[in-house]
Amino acid sequence: MSHGIQLRAVPYDHPDAVKLNDQVQLEYQARYGGEGDDTYLDPTMFTPPRGLYLLAYDAQGTPVASGSWRAQDLNDEGYSDGDAELKRMYVIPEARGLGLARRMLAELEADALAAGRTRMVLETGDQQPEAIALYLSSGYAMCPKFGYYRDYDSSRCMAKPLHRPS
Repeated sequence: MSHGIQLRAVPYDHPDAVKLNDQVQLEYQARYGGEGDDTYLDPTMFTPPRGLYLLAYDAQGTPVASGSWRAQDLNDEGYSDGDAELKRMYVIPEARGLGLARRMLAELEADALAAGRTRMVLETGDQQPEAIALYLSSGYAMCPKFGYYRDYDSSRCMAKPLHRPS
């Protein structure tokens, strides 16, 4: 399956992270029009233990996927105390179908749980049916909207309680 793929924690502003982030923004623009995701992100938001930014590298050392989480607490954008928000989940087109997104998701959930977070939340959109299918099959459920795009019709918010494996 995803042989030779290594997950590595990097800073949000690492050159490879920036490269994949630019690619995901282009994909958002293609699917939704406009400028991509305008949510304000700062590199410090992904500094452990209040976050983690992961890149997946193939056997040749090429970055092929990204994923991250950042701590959120109760605020006026609809988050709750103990939330971990999934951000920048992306797999380059050439590496799709290898289970990388599912592997990345599991790693991020485990890390957020270890950091004391109690719920993973994410915002996606109605033009990303494969993302919605991944999250539904991974135990996520639709939830009240939160975050920067909470007033957009195309926005879909999902959540999953984080528990220690029994």
